[in-house]
Amino acid sequence: MEETMLVPPWLERLLNTAFFTVCRTHGDAARSECNMYCLDCNGDAFCFYCRASQHKDHQVIQIRRSSYHDVVRVSEIQKVLDISGVQTYVINSARVLFLNERPQPKGGKTASRACEICGRSLLDSFRFCSLGCKLVGVKRNGDANSSMDEGISRREEEILEGIIQQDISPSTPPPPPSARRRKGIPQRAPFRS
Repeated sequence: MEETMLVPPWLERLLNTAFFTVCRTHGDAARSECNMYCLDCNGDAFCFYCRASQHKDHQVIQIRRSSYHDVVRVSEIQKVLDISGVQTYVINSARVLFLNERPQPKGGKTASRACEICGRSLLDSFRFCSLGCKLVGVKRNGDANSSMDEGISRREEEILEGIIQQDISPSTPPPPPSARRRKGIPQRAPFRS
């Protein structure tokens, strides 16, 4: 089977798109952040207003941010892409997966399984940490086990149902104990006469 049949034509462009820039056309509007991508047009990211005017009847996915990394909801991407083998996370009550590889945190938890491409720690049932790493795996192996054809596999459904909620550690450490905020209402010093 040829490699081009395994990878949708829009995937590489999606993974290389810059999201969360200000829309050139609607920059003054409240929702002008370019966080949407049209699978039909396969072009640049666009904002909420561009979607309504230019991509009304198209297949569009919304990109979100988590710890300065781009994520997409599993419920949106699994309709158009086989995401089996890619680790998912629960963020703000929604199951998501990362678009691209993230740096492995220093001194991170050791796991029995690691991403086949970048070595990031994973849960046992997964092979890749992101869509980008799975794409590299598909191109490298060209095997049917790493296919990115449309549709969700039964195995992926079982994995999604059986995964416990994962916490994503922030990229910056919490403030030291000495930097805690004061409790109570701030009091203004009395005026002198």
